[in-house]
Amino acid sequence: MHRGLLHAFAWTLATGAAVTLSWWGVHTVMSGTAYDPPRAVPLAALPPAPSAQGSQASPAAPSDTPAPAPGPPSPSASASAASASPSPPAGKPKSPPPPRRVAGDEESGDVKGYTVAGGRVVFDIGASSAELVSATPAGGWRMQVWKQDYWIRVTFTLNGREVSVFCTWYNEAPRVQVDDR
Repeated sequence: MHRGLLHAFAWTLATGAAVTLSWWGVHTVMSGTAYDPPRAVPLAALPPAPSAQGSQASPAAPSDTPAPAPGPPSPSASASAASASPSPPAGKPKSPPPPRRVAGDEESGDVKGYTVAGGRVVFDIGASSAELVSATPAGGWRMQVWKQDYWIRVTFTLNGREVSVFCTWYNEAPRVQVDDR
């Protein structure tokens, strides 16, 4: 019995050391990579959700009107916002709003989104550099992100198809290219 407990203790100690060493190695490699949390970007106000009439409601698309000032909403303000941005007809998705400038950040540029077959990528494009704001794969697609000093690459893959969005800015203003293979 004593030998069995000694073996269990040694196994537990060795397993704990292996897990700790593995965690430390992965943490060291992953720190400072593309998995840093993205910066927050202000969102436009959303129109009122459509009433559910026996069917599942789809998520509301952002409106083109600026976000209202904080405070309690008044009935007249919500009615005018609803009439100012009518919802698109059923079956026709509304196009995303134009990119907006991020307020309060002197170095930021235009926040631009790019929708490709594999998903959506959003960059904050400045005068001499760019940052990845978000990258979201479409259903079933896998995503991989690479970041270097002068470029960012986001690749979506599904069944051998590869769609990459590149943003480069070495000795020039940032530019975005899409490669679909």
